[in-house]
Amino acid sequence: MEFTFDGQPLRGRAGEPLALALKAAGVLIHRYTAKLRQPRGIFCAIGRCTDCVMIVDGRPNVRTCLTPLAAGMDVRTQYGRGEKQ
Repeated sequence: MEFTFDGQPLRGRAGEPLALALKAAGVLIHRYTAKLRQPRGIFCAIGRCTDCVMIVDGRPNVRTCLTPLAAGMDVRTQYGRGEKQ
């Protein structure tokens, strides 16, 4: 099924964790930290940390390791805390 990452079309399997679909497509950076703008990606993969949070369908701070992929999702890299840039 198709979804978009930062405006680019990608494909994944329905129901798989969004973080896994992104990794399979070669996307390793999910967000940048607020203070130092350091890149972050999957760390624990069980929802305990917040390294995999992204903006999904306009909602910031979505834990992509716990979010199942659905058709048409709009996924964006998160910068800082996800407030409007």
